[in-house]
Amino acid sequence: MNKNTVIGIDLAKTSFAVIELGRGGDVKRRKTFRRDGLKRFLAKHEPATVALEACGSAHYWGRWLEEHGHKPVLLPPQHVKGYLRGQKNDYNDAQAIAEACLHGAIRPVTVKSIEQQDDQAFHAIRRSLKVESTRLVNQMRGLLAEYGLTVPKSVSAFCRRVPELLEDADNGLSTRFRMLLNRQWRRLQALLEEQTWYDEQLRQQAKEDDTCRRLTSIPGVGPVVASALKGWMGSGNQFRRGRDASAALGLVPKQYSTGGKQSLYGITKRGDAYLRSLVVHGARAVVRTARKKQDALSQWALAVEARRGHNRAVVAVANKIIRMAWVVVARQENYRPAEKQIAAA
Repeated sequence: MNKNTVIGIDLAKTSFAVIELGRGGDVKRRKTFRRDGLKRFLAKHEPATVALEACGSAHYWGRWLEEHGHKPVLLPPQHVKGYLRGQKNDYNDAQAIAEACLHGAIRPVTVKSIEQQDDQAFHAIRRSLKVESTRLVNQMRGLLAEYGLTVPKSVSAFCRRVPELLEDADNGLSTRFRMLLNRQWRRLQALLEEQTWYDEQLRQQAKEDDTCRRLTSIPGVGPVVASALKGWMGSGNQFRRGRDASAALGLVPKQYSTGGKQSLYGITKRGDAYLRSLVVHGARAVVRTARKKQDALSQWALAVEARRGHNRAVVAVANKIIRMAWVVVARQENYRPAEKQIAAA
């Protein structure tokens, strides 16, 4: 590994700007490659540190670089922005990436494995199916309202109501609109059938995958949250502690302090918004059912709710869920409620 060279690459679909810096920050190479040319250049280059922004296709390039003996460093784009000098162009972007890596103060993003990207793709497709079915139902509810017919909001209520509307010959719907409604109804059924397959896959994964099985033992974590957490966290070794994981997901307070005066506001909302929403919904279920339980987590959640209000209690529980999930994943431990820990001690 050549420790005296850092290569910064500005990723694109076909044209890649490359800047090679020495340890003193001097530019040794400045060139643009096509995709195949970049692969040939890196394959022939002696092993070096290669810096990339953690954006589209970055994890593929990270795995490819590891296979060819290089050390990939994926940097969050929002932190690289501060190193950009001059006007924005491909070479300046590549140089900013290389200098950010050379500085070494930015925590890199761990390269995702194929399995992690499979999980990510799975959830992206499942989420798009849910969005599409909700959009379709809302559109048809709006169109039916123009004919003086109201349908409840939920998808399940819509599914119960549409067959009745199609069979009722006296509700004022024209033949043409009945045909349109019937086609959309069949389209919705196909979407829901596809969602059912994805949900079944999640339940199967929760039973067969050891990590998911241990994650689902945490309160507020079901098959969906467990699968998304596993895909996002990977081995968990990129975080030193559970708080780092919750901070990466944006579940810690935003700080704006000056002159020795600390000011804390709402959560930072950094990281994966989809996963954060899933964890928060899981935490909301924990707080909602806490009054019926006597375990330590439920009692702690009720105490926070009494002091700080319902929403802050939900976020606090979500923060704690991520910390517990990090212990379960990174340390390969099983979830143990507080009472059992005290009894064991």
